[in-house]
Amino acid sequence: MNCDLWQDKIDAFVDSELGADEARDFDQHLRSCAACAQETFARQRLKAETRLAGQRYVPSSEFAEKVAQRVAPRRKRSFVWMPVFASAAAVLLLAIFVGVAWRERALQQSVSAQLVDQLVDQHVAALASDHPVDVVSTDRHTVKPWFAGKVPFSVAIPNLENTGFELIGGRLTYVKQTPAAQLIFGARKHRISVFMVREGAAIAALGNDQSPVRREGFNTQTWVEDGIRYFAISDVNAQDIHRLCDLLKSET
Repeated sequence: MNCDLWQDKIDAFVDSELGADEARDFDQHLRSCAACAQETFARQRLKAETRLAGQRYVPSSEFAEKVAQRVAPRRKRSFVWMPVFASAAAVLLLAIFVGVAWRERALQQSVSAQLVDQLVDQHVAALASDHPVDVVSTDRHTVKPWFAGKVPFSVAIPNLENTGFELIGGRLTYVKQTPAAQLIFGARKHRISVFMVREGAAIAALGNDQSPVRREGFNTQTWVEDGIRYFAISDVNAQDIHRLCDLLKSET
């Protein structure tokens, strides 16, 4: 298989710079090409380790204060008209602050909606596929080690004996170009997808709904545990979603 075209797109994929169509095509290629998937995962890990290394060294408070004293401008003489300008400036800054806060909130809501749409699409696509999972097994001790080396975290799967739920299997997927695990569970004739992905700035837009929330016609629940984002989605009732999420939380 000639992967030269895809190899040139790995960095753009890792940096979330590919368009929606290109990212989808790249995701499909990774499912059939172990070499490109391994290289993509390696660059994801390098990027994460580089970011952590950059946060390792923080200047001491004494050093920061010393620098501030050297660069601080000299105080200028106050004039009688300064309070007028100060009041006007305060009003202007307040207006700017409110505008920026409103815009950031609207942007965050938009990002959250887009991310939920992506997860809904992935849930529906998996269930509509002839092969909804990459590893088919009801045994958690088979599914959990299958993800080793494919995602940068340990996949926690609870014991479902006598719970009314069954494990169907798991598949490797991507959320915001980040490797993720998608577990699929059964509850009577319904299917529940649980996505697990390392928490990041874009994924944090999902919030932290500890109780089920109705989105896009599905019941969903999301939370963060030990730096891993969990997102459960299904058309089952909210009580079933909540019970399964409690089982997952007890395993982490």
